[in-house]
Amino acid sequence: MSSEYSNLLEPIKIGGHEVENRFAINAMEGNDADPEGNPTAKTYKRYENYFAGNSGLIDLEAITVTDENVSRKMQLSVLPKNEKPLTDFVKAMRKVNPKPLLVWQLTHSGELSNPEFSKRVCVKPLPGFGGEVLEEEDIDRIIDQFVLSAKIAHNCGADGVDFKNCHGYLDSQILRPYNDRDWKYGGPWEHRKRFTFEIYERIQKEINDPNFIIGSKVSMWEGFPGGQGTAGPNSPVIDLTESLDLVKGMEERGASFIIVSAGSPSLTLALTQPDKKVPDYIYLHFTFQKQVRDLLKKDTVVIGSGYSVLNNGHNNLQARKKEENTFLYWGEENIKNGITDMVALGRQSYADPAIPVKLQEQREKEIKWCTACDHCVEFLIFQKNIGCATYDKDYVKLYQEMKKNGETLRAKRT
Repeated sequence: MSSEYSNLLEPIKIGGHEVENRFAINAMEGNDADPEGNPTAKTYKRYENYFAGNSGLIDLEAITVTDENVSRKMQLSVLPKNEKPLTDFVKAMRKVNPKPLLVWQLTHSGELSNPEFSKRVCVKPLPGFGGEVLEEEDIDRIIDQFVLSAKIAHNCGADGVDFKNCHGYLDSQILRPYNDRDWKYGGPWEHRKRFTFEIYERIQKEINDPNFIIGSKVSMWEGFPGGQGTAGPNSPVIDLTESLDLVKGMEERGASFIIVSAGSPSLTLALTQPDKKVPDYIYLHFTFQKQVRDLLKKDTVVIGSGYSVLNNGHNNLQARKKEENTFLYWGEENIKNGITDMVALGRQSYADPAIPVKLQEQREKEIKWCTACDHCVEFLIFQKNIGCATYDKDYVKLYQEMKKNGETLRAKRT
């Protein structure tokens, strides 16, 4: 074990489980399920790589609790019809490596549902999105869907769930101040947070397994007027009062971990995942992580995201030595200084999810660093299978075909 990365390679307890390092695999979509929402050979290959990489925690990507409202054409789903295939999937991953914790990110797309093949719904029409407006009985039914999906995850052998409260999905749509409708789930903060807290309470009560953990990925600030973390329905001003109250309320209802994020990728992509043009947003992520870490109890694990842009120092950040602006440098520093407890591999997990095992075996020079080219994001936008178009020859070929067919963001803008 490398003493240079002693903080990143130190064990940590999450709920009743101990993991052997401070790395987590973020919930990164592959858009490669079959028509029924089950894992395919491509899904198996990606997760076999994740498990072999030996991160302490692996977050199964944006798995939908409904097949009526989805954002991806080939999205994984967690419905009764999927229970057997998902059980087989978990068993196969445990054979690769039984040590990582496996949680599933439960998702409902809401206004981000793609109307080309799904039904778009919303809590209040947002310019550019909209959809059929949900009523109280619809939300009550969706709560039941989340709880059922958590039970299926438990039955399949998952260690827990990440109830998604980020990135513009339904939970964000309900939580944001923009949802100022006069209804059970809108208007005052006491009403808007009801959806999240009721789901937490019901999962804890109805599963009632101390070994089954629950947590959430949270957008602390969405980056547009009225979004999560703003001062009012039309305000652009950052005000984290509600976001901090949200994570504290989650902890009070049994959350074992909080994954700290920001932004809404359909609106503020560079905030969600800092890119080469605006890498400085990484410092906002650090700030949000620190505020959450300072608020919560020490045994509630804070997982920081946004780190992929740092790579091995090729990131356009200014006023710092290159060797002091890397993924590993800031991971070590932020854990040591109490800013976060763990760091998540997002886009970096497409490029190389084996950072933990390579550090453990002192093979740091073999790490393939994410270049933040964001071609993986383009795959997502154009409903393609998702992988690394820098290091994986199959996805390099796919991206070349997309360029040839004019299916890239550059082609879309010109």
